[in-house]
Amino acid sequence: MTRAAEFLAAHHGPRPLLLPNAWDHASAAALAAAGFTAIGTTSLGVAAAHGLPDGAAATRDLTVGLARTLAALPALITVDIEGGFSDDPEEVAALAATLADLGVVGVNLEDGRPDGTLRDPGVHAALVAAIKARRPDLFVNARTDSYWLGTDRPLETALARAARYLDAGADGVFVPGAVAAEDIRTLAEEIEAPLNVLYAPGRLGLDELAALGVARVSTGSLLYRTAISAAVDTAVQVREGNPVPSDQLSYGDVQQLAVDAIFAEADAGRTPATPGIAARATARAAPVHGAPAGRAPRTT
Repeated sequence: MTRAAEFLAAHHGPRPLLLPNAWDHASAAALAAAGFTAIGTTSLGVAAAHGLPDGAAATRDLTVGLARTLAALPALITVDIEGGFSDDPEEVAALAATLADLGVVGVNLEDGRPDGTLRDPGVHAALVAAIKARRPDLFVNARTDSYWLGTDRPLETALARAARYLDAGADGVFVPGAVAAEDIRTLAEEIEAPLNVLYAPGRLGLDELAALGVARVSTGSLLYRTAISAAVDTAVQVREGNPVPSDQLSYGDVQQLAVDAIFAEADAGRTPATPGIAARATARAAPVHGAPAGRAPRTT
C-alpha cells in the first residue's frame, strides 16, 4: 500500500482519525514519537511563529520549508495551505505538486478569505480540480468556512459548497466551527466523503464524534496555543517563586528529535547536514542515552 493509500484508508477506520497539528519540526517529531502516525500542520502556528497573521497568504515559502523538514518523519504528513496562496489554479496546483514531491500525502484548502468572506465556490472548485488533475494521489481536504466565519445559514452553505468541491474531485471535506451534534450528524450524513471537524475543548469527544459519523478530527491551532500558554505560565511560576513540574522533555530528548531527523534523511539518501553537524548533534544528544562520566547533561 502506498503512503497516499494508507492515508486515505485512515479516514475509514473504526474511530475518527485524530490529526494533531504541528507548527515546526520539533513539535511534529515529538508527536510522531508519541505514536501519531498522521500529522497535519497549523497555519496559525506557522504564521504566528514568524510574526505573521494567519490566513493572509503570507506564508507560502515558510509552509513549503516546513514540509521539507517534516518529510523524513515516520508519519503521514498533510499540510495546511490556507487558500492556496493564490486564486490561480495553475499556481495552486504547482504548490501542491511541490509538496507531494516532498512526500506530503495531503493538503487542506480553505475557502475563507482574508477579508472574512467566502471565496466564490466556483473559483475554489477550480483550485481543487487543478490539484487533482496535477496530483491525483494527493488527498485534498476541501475546507469550507461557513461556520468559522459566522455566515448566515452555515449548514446549508456548507452542504452546498461541499457538493461543489466533491464534484471537483476533493477527497474529504473539513467544516471547522461546526460543534452542535445535530449539525455534525447532518453534515456526515449528507456529505458523500469523509467529514473532518475541528476538536473543540469542552464539547464532543472522539467517541461522540465517531457516533455522529465523523471520519477525521483535527486539533488545529490548539496544540500551538496550549504550548504558548504553558510557556508563559512556567515563566510566571518561576518569577513568583513557585515550584515548576520537572516532567518536561529534557534538553537531550529534544536534541535527539533533530538527530533522528538527520539520520532519517541520510537513510533516505538525502544529505540535510554536513557530517560535522551530524556529529555535533549526536554528541549533544548524548544525555538521552546517559552522559559520559564526568559530564553533566545539558539543560539549556
